[in-house]
Amino acid sequence: MTEAILIAGPTASGKSAAALALAKRLGGTIINADSMQVYRELSVLTARPASAEMVAVPHRLYGIVPATEAYSVGRWLADAATAMDEARRQGRVPILVGGTGLYFKALLEGLSPVPEIPPETRDVWRQQSNKLGPQELHRALQDRDPVMGARLSPTDPQRVVRALEVIDATGISLAEWQGTAGTPTLASDAALRLVVAPERAPLYAAIDARFDRMIDSGAIDEVTALRAMGLDPGLPAMRAHGVRELAAHLAGDMGLEEAATKAKTESRRYAKRQMTWLKRFMRDWEWVPDGETAVAAASSVKS
Repeated sequence: MTEAILIAGPTASGKSAAALALAKRLGGTIINADSMQVYRELSVLTARPASAEMVAVPHRLYGIVPATEAYSVGRWLADAATAMDEARRQGRVPILVGGTGLYFKALLEGLSPVPEIPPETRDVWRQQSNKLGPQELHRALQDRDPVMGARLSPTDPQRVVRALEVIDATGISLAEWQGTAGTPTLASDAALRLVVAPERAPLYAAIDARFDRMIDSGAIDEVTALRAMGLDPGLPAMRAHGVRELAAHLAGDMGLEEAATKAKTESRRYAKRQMTWLKRFMRDWEWVPDGETAVAAASSVKS
């Protein structure tokens, strides 16, 4: 028996549209598996489903936390388990969709039992992240935790900071914590697992076109509101694609066209990184070229 449908894929691949079509056809509940779509203030720039779509079928875990918070994988896992249980009680098919591969990995494999990091430790390394450049921050990790320093790149400051927090708070490398198996929330063989993976050219074209629509739909107003909140730039919501570039435009540091071009370029690079991650960790999933094929592959599922 299929307990859930999982739909992963890079940004702008059409996976959300596929999830909506399936939810309508099968009587499903759509559960967000995207780490940025959880933030309340990020509707336009994260391409959150439209209000009409969210009314048409039940949607869960969209816009559930303020941008002032840092939402974790552990919180998502607990929230997703609750949302799946609720859907099943209502006789609906849980359909989890999003581009955060780590969420799916945690769902199917469990989380390593890393202790809670004290807030003061988090604050220290968040401040260091803002103060130091990526190379200096990475060197600090190499000095304290050579194993994680070798695994991580200076271009991934969020994970570098996480590794520094863990070694600082526990005295044990994150690599060692990650080597301890967790308990899966959902068995792999109890889920239909799909990766929507378009060819590169149409995917990149879709990314560019979507950002243009975001500009027309209020992305600048969204970033204006975020800036007015005076948030720590180290918070996850402030690293959403397009926020930094549009903030620079609003500050007078670059024109709108340049900001849009830079944001599109970064989104395309992110999609490339997503594909690399998916190919590494989701090779045994069913890969489909577009959303329509995903719908066809899952339409016969019975929960």
